[in-house]
Amino acid sequence: MSKYRFPKIDLHLHLDGSMLPESAWEMAAERGIALPADTLEAFREFIVVTADCRSVNEYLKRFEMPLQILQDKAALERTAYELVRLLAGQGLRYAEIRFAPQLHLRKELKQRDAVEAVLAGVKRGMAEYPAIDIGVILCAMCVGDYRVNMEQNLQTVREAARAQQEGVVAIDLAGAEGLTPLSGFAPVFELARELGVPFTCHAGDSQGPETVEAALDFGAKRIGHGHHIYEDRRLCARAIRDGVTLEVCPTSNIQCSTRPSYEAHPLKKLLDMGLNCTINTDNMILSDIDLDKEYDRCIEYMGLSLQDVIRCNINSVRASFMAEEKKLALIEELLAALDACGS
Repeated sequence: MSKYRFPKIDLHLHLDGSMLPESAWEMAAERGIALPADTLEAFREFIVVTADCRSVNEYLKRFEMPLQILQDKAALERTAYELVRLLAGQGLRYAEIRFAPQLHLRKELKQRDAVEAVLAGVKRGMAEYPAIDIGVILCAMCVGDYRVNMEQNLQTVREAARAQQEGVVAIDLAGAEGLTPLSGFAPVFELARELGVPFTCHAGDSQGPETVEAALDFGAKRIGHGHHIYEDRRLCARAIRDGVTLEVCPTSNIQCSTRPSYEAHPLKKLLDMGLNCTINTDNMILSDIDLDKEYDRCIEYMGLSLQDVIRCNINSVRASFMAEEKKLALIEELLAALDACGS
């Protein structure tokens, strides 16, 4: 049982980075896919040892392993279901699981098939574990020049609009920063606004605050990572004024060397400046992390207090894409927890 007895929220969590090692091992064997180890125990050790990739691009290469497996509906549904079960067991009350449908089309699937499979797994998980609520975010992808896969990205937005009543809550833009100017992806967010699909956007992680500015220009009120906004105080003031929320993933930032250490991470400074920051895991299994470990490191190494961690969860609820009526009860619980620890 978690030692953090308040509602825990994870807004930034990738499905393909959160596949259980045991399941990956089993499904790979079923599909004739070679893994970088000879035994399950060695495979677990490989995941832990290689967690520190030292760059975002090196980190992204590690997604090829789970992506080889996640090319059929059964694998996608199982992985989504097992992630919901894992999160419920960790005491989470709400999470937003994101994935890119276009990355699962190497065999017979279409984007819609991938979305339906993940939603089926999420619904099965929530039915078995009713204490947790899940929203699904569909990721458009930056894989190079914005023109390379623009039609696939626009199709992702259309799939999100179609599945809004089925559990899809938003879109995102993920992938490698810096390959092409972020501004080129404006049509993705223009279509989202036209179709009434909420959105977040990866920015300000491996690249500087200029990518955060581009995301804000799209109209994003949530930024995936975003910690490099700290280097631009004018942009910080804009984000505070506009009520923008940062989806901070501390351990991922350290592993990818977008920050040199937990101690050097600006999360506490951003909070103290008045930015709405949240604490998230990014890739739970590939990073060998969970929210309890993130909170421990935030408190032990990054200067946050327990009260700060609770406030980050309040920020998470407020910025989440869950229905407004569901937010009130969670915020009341979190405010009660804040009072109990002497806010």
